[in-house]
Amino acid sequence: MAERHFDRYLVRSGASLEGSRYTAWLAVTPSGGRGFPVYYAICENRSFREQARAEQAASDALAAVLALEDDGTPVFPEGYTGFADSP
Repeated sequence: MAERHFDRYLVRSGASLEGSRYTAWLAVTPSGGRGFPVYYAICENRSFREQARAEQAASDALAAVLALEDDGTPVFPEGYTGFADSP
């Protein structure tokens, strides 16, 4: 799990087992304990067989976040897909 601090939020990355596959996610939590985390699925149309690969995808997505909107929604670069696979 990786994390980054933004002005008013803490963003963590991780992976969760859903059935037999893992989903990569980002959790955005307001700083100072003033609210509940909001979870964002990464690569929503993709799941992973291995937890380590899902966690790496989530960590890579966290590194790609440019900023957060006022409500904590992550802002990614234009055209960002989250896929790092070679063609």
